[in-house]
Parts: sequence; C-alpha cells; structure tokens
Amino acid sequence: MSKALIVLAHGFEEIEAVTAVDVLRRGGVETIVASLSPEREVKGAHGLLLLADVAFDEVEKDDFDAIILPGGGEGTEKLRASEKLLERLRRQKSEEKLICAICAAPLVLVDAGVLSPGQHVTCYPTCIVQLDRKSANVPVVADGDVITGQGPGASTLFALVVLQAIAGPGVARKVARNMVSDVLE
Repeated sequence: MSKALIVLAHGFEEIEAVTAVDVLRRGGVETIVASLSPEREVKGAHGLLLLADVAFDEVEKDDFDAIILPGGGEGTEKLRASEKLLERLRRQKSEEKLICAICAAPLVLVDAGVLSPGQHVTCYPTCIVQLDRKSANVPVVADGDVITGQGPGASTLFALVVLQAIAGPGVARKVARNMVSDVLE
C-alpha cells in the first residue's frame, strides 16, 4: 500500500489539506496527517480546527511515497521555518520520491533546495516574486518528482494529480468519477 504524509502548521489552508486527505484516502493511499507542532490540534487559516493523526516529530524518519504541503500564508511561514521539515524534504528528494506543495507552500520547496534547475512549478500568484524561477500560470504542474498547485481553487485537481502519481491513472479516474468530477477527463 502506498503511503503519504500531509504536514499541517497553524494557519494552513483548510480546503487544500482536507481535499488532499479525502482524495488520497478514497484512492486507497495510507494518508498520515502530521502536525508540525507537538500538539495534534491544528487551526487553519479560516478557524477550522483539525486533529492530526500524529506530531511530525513522530514520523519524520518514516518512509513515504509522497509528502504533501498545503499552503496558507501563516501555515507556509511556519513550514518554511522548520529545519526538520526542510531536511526531511531533502531526504525525500534524494530518494527520488514525490514532493507536493500547493498555494504558497512551493516556497518551502525553494527553501529546502529540492527543486531541480529548470523544474517547472506553479504557486499562488502573490508568491511568484519569492520563487527562484518562473511560475506557470496554470492550476497544477507535475514535473518529475514534484507536483505543485496554484491555490484553493485547484485543490481537487491537485489532489487527483497527486493520487494519479502515487496510485496510477486508473485509480485517480475512478476516484474522480465517484466524486462526480471531470477534472481528469
């Protein structure tokens, strides 16, 4: 069974996190939600309180097929400030495993140094000036071992593209159909 880690920090963008968890679990991917802080309760950018499965420290050394980072301004800044997370992303890159970030969270990938020269990404429009590369003005970009999404409106497509990379196009299309979504058609 494939395994994915979604890391949340206070101020995360709720729709990006919840959609990724939901879509991956529907697709049969073991999905672990980890709080960057020691407490499992994590408050989103719009006040939604989520209970993470574990604290990040409990799983940072585990192996995952994919690590997913939801955005949100405050949440992204907390992710960027975590040297443990940046180091874990570097390990994920060295193992040639999937790294995924949406909204402002692609900035974390820049800080971790896990983007290859010329690798294409997308991000929230106001974050483009902080990237070390040009950003595509499209909802989702999959380039090698990195998948990025533009923002909350791209959450379903982003999650389905991540699922497709982990579990294959057949599984992703089936989940999309069952959700009455045509974004992969």
